[in-house]
Amino acid sequence: MDNGKQKILVILNKKSQCGVNEFGENILSALAHSNKYDFVKAACGSLKEYKELKKQHQPAIILFNYYPSVMPWVVTRIAPRVFRNNIYNKKEVHIGIIHEATQAAADTAIKPAGKYFFNKNKSLHNTIFDYYIAPDPTLLLQNPVVFKTGRLVPAYNNSYPVPATPVIGSFGLATYNKGFELIVKKVQEEFDEAIIRINMPVADAMKEGAAYAKELSAKCTAALYKKGVQLEITHDFLSHDGVLDFIAKNSINVFLYQDYSERGLSSTIDYALAVQRPIAVSKSRMFRHILNAKPSVCIDDLSLKQIMHNGTAPLEVYRKEWSAANLVWEYERIIGAVLTKEANKHISKKRITKRIRSRMRRLFSLPDKSITWLRNTNKVTEDLLDVDHSTIYQPVQLSTGDRFNRILDNAARALYKPAIDKLFELVPRTMAKKIPEANVQQAFVFDTVYRHLAQYNHPRILCVGSYEDTASMGLLKMGYPVEEIDPMMNYFLQEYYTRPTTEKASYNIIFSTSVIEHDPHDQSFIECIYGLLAPGGIAVITCDYNDQWKPDEPKPIEDERFYTKKDLQERLLSYMPGCTLVDEPEWDCPNPDFNYIGKYQYTFATFVVKKNY
Repeated sequence: MDNGKQKILVILNKKSQCGVNEFGENILSALAHSNKYDFVKAACGSLKEYKELKKQHQPAIILFNYYPSVMPWVVTRIAPRVFRNNIYNKKEVHIGIIHEATQAAADTAIKPAGKYFFNKNKSLHNTIFDYYIAPDPTLLLQNPVVFKTGRLVPAYNNSYPVPATPVIGSFGLATYNKGFELIVKKVQEEFDEAIIRINMPVADAMKEGAAYAKELSAKCTAALYKKGVQLEITHDFLSHDGVLDFIAKNSINVFLYQDYSERGLSSTIDYALAVQRPIAVSKSRMFRHILNAKPSVCIDDLSLKQIMHNGTAPLEVYRKEWSAANLVWEYERIIGAVLTKEANKHISKKRITKRIRSRMRRLFSLPDKSITWLRNTNKVTEDLLDVDHSTIYQPVQLSTGDRFNRILDNAARALYKPAIDKLFELVPRTMAKKIPEANVQQAFVFDTVYRHLAQYNHPRILCVGSYEDTASMGLLKMGYPVEEIDPMMNYFLQEYYTRPTTEKASYNIIFSTSVIEHDPHDQSFIECIYGLLAPGGIAVITCDYNDQWKPDEPKPIEDERFYTKKDLQERLLSYMPGCTLVDEPEWDCPNPDFNYIGKYQYTFATFVVKKNY
């Protein structure tokens, strides 16, 4: 029966004993609850079957749960036809899930178009699809045809008691570099009595899978030397529920992969998070999405006993973030964005309204790395490798006449020099890349946020536009739990606001450094900040400012506008009922002292408000 929803055909591999296929099945189980689209499962093993499925369902979009080794017919059968038949102008749209979602793979994925269809190595692997979805929350979104989602933590109620004798468990296909034998050794280093349970099914994708599984079992058995430690190894390919039941009975689940190359994320963590037991991992890049847990869950940092003692608290943030509700929202957002792009692809330039153009730019342009010098690198900074909880900062000494709502001019640069110096101490690499005259913005935000932290008990802090924002990085370096959103990393503010698990009226401090002037819809930007701010909370915002500027006058191409006193005092405040400026503003600036690229003269202003109710 036609339910009125647009149909999305999801192509899965026919083989069931496959981790990629299990991933696809789990995603589909969540997407079945979508209220916007009808996601239809299609097990497919050939071009002929694919054509029949297309004809039967006539989908708007075809989503491939694609991996080369388990779906080779896609690259050998579909891709050449895409090129020969100029299928770029086809009715349906192809989206591929990138399972080996590395930053390099995401950055180089391209559409199949004309002479650029083949890369210099004659490879079709990254040119098959129109768009790509990477299930990797750590990716930077630097490619306009690549989207990303969080992971999917299955719903599970763990009713099993914690074992009296420590039970250390692990699971995964019997493939190279899983480190199962290292688990046996590690447990014996710390425990005199324990049970080790490992489930390692044979990997169908490996020609020598059965032989290697036997060899790996022998290595584990050979590593056992303590009488009080028992080892149980099974090779059954467990069902989805079977895996969850298996690891739910363990005291802790341990994954010590020895593959340190740039790889996609391991799905084992999705299952392990679901059962709400402690998790210990190696520093393999396949676990990079949980390596920032506090306290650490990495065996290089803490012992198994310490990680077990810390329990599941370090992992709760991930379990909450990667819920089924959030994943459905992510896919609906991506599908909607793709359909918008495709619908507007053939509209003539004359017919594209300003609203459509701004919407398309928001959805399908590269995140603007020039936004007041916050996003000017393609690499994740190394400045945050080590957190220093003991670092000391003494806020700037403000006199009676100093305001929080003010102009950030040369006088402010002198006043906030100690904060600038502190940021150079905390995040020197990133600060060195900034335009020196603009650093006063981050310094002001850093100092203002820091001096207000003491007003709140365990404050929730949100940075809007956080990619390489040195104020946010400095606070993180000092150990403060700043939550970050940025289109380069995850979301636009307006997207984040609609996410199912986003808690409204919950943040004590929200800050944003020179981002608002780049948003085509600053009203919704401010309304979202207002909606997220808790009663008694403060918002700290800086912006590009020129009180003499008129909408038809020149401005940097990156900016939607310059702000004026009227904008700040009347228009923006009107979007925040119940909020007031924290002090009497001083926004007079007849002679702006900042010049950008020798062409635009303006300055920076601050907008600091408190939510009273």
